[in-house]
Amino acid sequence: MIKVLIADNHPVVRLGIKKVLESSPDIEIIADVSTTAELFQALKNVSPDVVILEMDIPEINGIATLRKMKLEFPDIRTLMYSGQSEDVYALSTIRAGAYGYLSKTADLDYIISAVRKVSEGNMFITNELAQRLAFDEGTQKPRRFFRKLSSREVEVLKLLASGKRNKEVAEGLNLNEKTVSTYKARLMKKLNVDNLVDLLQQAKALELY
Repeated sequence: MIKVLIADNHPVVRLGIKKVLESSPDIEIIADVSTTAELFQALKNVSPDVVILEMDIPEINGIATLRKMKLEFPDIRTLMYSGQSEDVYALSTIRAGAYGYLSKTADLDYIISAVRKVSEGNMFITNELAQRLAFDEGTQKPRRFFRKLSSREVEVLKLLASGKRNKEVAEGLNLNEKTVSTYKARLMKKLNVDNLVDLLQQAKALELY
């Protein structure tokens, strides 16, 4: 039996995922939570094989939560899912330690197959996404640039794109301001821009807004 914990702040979404997964006789939902605080509290009491973690769960962003889970509960496998762009976030979350990424726009059938695959210790991304990551349709597509970025750089870029100042980004990611400035300089170099306005335009192209 595959034991699953669902972490999402939307009750309707949690209920929907539970209904889909419970239709499979080899999957058991052992807990569902709405915040990262609830998630880490639950993990002290239950031992899921797979955590389905929403990217934008409250309190700590999904990638930061994933990193913390990898440190505190290294045996748990995480399947990230989000309504955000697959091209941007799938690679970023897998680099951060996720076993798979599922878009909220994916077919329902994918959820069960994703959980099964991740529970076995295998990577899961949709065939469509695998093809898009493997083949760029031209030399300057946004995802081509994105593939140069680390998961931490994507986090910094996303926060900058949302209007956060360096100090707020530093606080949100538990970094110091000098480190954030370093990341900003790296982002400008990798995305081939020389000012913040153009950097935020690239963020928009990467669908981080």
